[in-house]
This record gives sequence, C-alpha cells and structure tokens, in this order.
Amino acid sequence: MRQVRNPPYICALDAAMDVVGGKWKALILWALDERIHRFGELRRSLPGISEKVLTQQLRELEADGIVRRTVFNETPPRVQYELTDEGVALYAALSALGEWGTRRMRELDIVPTHGQQ
Repeated sequence: MRQVRNPPYICALDAAMDVVGGKWKALILWALDERIHRFGELRRSLPGISEKVLTQQLRELEADGIVRRTVFNETPPRVQYELTDEGVALYAALSALGEWGTRRMRELDIVPTHGQQ
C-alpha cells in the first residue's frame, strides 16, 4: 500500500500535490527524467539541496511509487535512482506546467540557472 500523507483531499489536484508538492520534488523528477542518477550525482544536479532533504524527498517519492531505488551489492555499495512508470507519467503530467513556466520566464526575461527546459 502506498503512503498517503494528508487526506482527506478536496480534489484530485490536491491529491497530486500531496505527492509532488514542495520545492524539490518536481526538480528531482526533472533530473531523473533526464537519466538514472546516483545519489551524489543527483545532489550535484540540484544546487542548494541538503543531503538530509534529498534523502527525505527521495524516500517519500519511493514510498509513493514514483522513484525506484536500486542497491547494488558492491563494495562500496552503489545506489541508483530512476523514475518508475508512475513517475514517468507524473513527469509527463507536469510538462504542461513546465511549458507555462517557460513562457512566464520569457515574459519576465528570466534565464534558468541550469540549462533550458
């Protein structure tokens, strides 16, 4: 059974925001949509996130079935993070929001700090 943090929900958007809400989760999805990441790579791709917050956000996304954590039995241990099918679907759903943000940034003449989206 998947984690449900803040029911009851007012509407379906409220339920979706429970999964992806906050400053970092959408950015984690963006990074993982590009490719599979190890923890350190993911942290470097998200300037300003602390190790503690990244760990917490990844655990929540994993509990929600959005992110898959794979641990390899090696020395030292290697851990990879990737989007599940549900995570890919969620990121696709967020793409319209990203397009809106791109238009808004152009209108305000704002340049993204980490490449073009």
